[in-house]
Amino acid sequence: MICYCMDTIDEFLKNSNIPANASIATRMREPLARRATFNVGGEAALWIRPSQKDGADMIAAVFQQARIQGLPVCVLGRGANVVFSDNGFSGVVLDTGGWSGVETFDQESGRIVFRAGTRIDRAVETLAKHSFGVPDEEPSCDVMGALLALGYGGLEFLAGMPGTIGGAVYMNARCYERSIADTLVSVAIIDENLRHATVPFRAAEWGYKKSPFQNRDMLITAAEFLLYKKEKDALLAEMEAHRADRERKGHYRFPSAGSVFKNNHAFGMPTGKLIDELGLRGHSHGGAMVAPFHGNIIVNAGGATAADIRFLVDDVAQRVRKSAGFELETEIVFM
Repeated sequence: MICYCMDTIDEFLKNSNIPANASIATRMREPLARRATFNVGGEAALWIRPSQKDGADMIAAVFQQARIQGLPVCVLGRGANVVFSDNGFSGVVLDTGGWSGVETFDQESGRIVFRAGTRIDRAVETLAKHSFGVPDEEPSCDVMGALLALGYGGLEFLAGMPGTIGGAVYMNARCYERSIADTLVSVAIIDENLRHATVPFRAAEWGYKKSPFQNRDMLITAAEFLLYKKEKDALLAEMEAHRADRERKGHYRFPSAGSVFKNNHAFGMPTGKLIDELGLRGHSHGGAMVAPFHGNIIVNAGGATAADIRFLVDDVAQRVRKSAGFELETEIVFM
């Protein structure tokens, strides 16, 4: 088990300048298995989820206090692309789920700013209720449906995808030959110096499932996108087709994190097909299994541990390396 000092965590809570009346949730020894789509992982020493009521300054205060006390910080959205260690996380897990909704929307230009914790497939009712004004505190309705009601396209390819806006920007989420960077205008961050900054989109800094924010000690707080008018029936048909396609491919059948490895054009075929040709569908270790319906998805078939998943990921990569000479690059992140 990862060891952590409860006195240190107590000190963190006392000294982090969190007002007594702040709308912020905190829990010690929070099980991470219920915070990630793989349903694996030990406990977080401290889990914190600020709400939009207290603003991004509260998030910056959490980072600052963690640095003062030398505690690691893990930024968590919906846990759709991460595998937490069975030993847990010995620092602060900063959950952005409460920092959600739409900050601004200009119907004339089609520019919209989503807070980082906004669920990709679910967001706030005020998208429809208040004409994209300042959101209510609790998220509860479908972002895509609200955009559809006004006939704005640009994000409909994400329908049915788990995760948050912040995570999707960080990973430059891609599916159906489109990336979230395709409609991105700018990204608001708290940078390495704990200052608020806005980073404009520059195409040269983005690539296939890569963004300029990876491997940086910073936090995405919001992202601005440029939407466009699109015929409503066409939008609806495309969204439903994507959701049905994900369901047909078995994305929701077992706990998983979707695609495990990135594709590489040098392979001459998608990574899933490459793994399929090695006969690895159904290959398992402990409770982790290469999905019987897709070679590039590893699932928790029941009782899997993070160690099971890590072993199977490494095993598949080694078999591909030995057979085809290709080095697979993981898409999921091991914490």
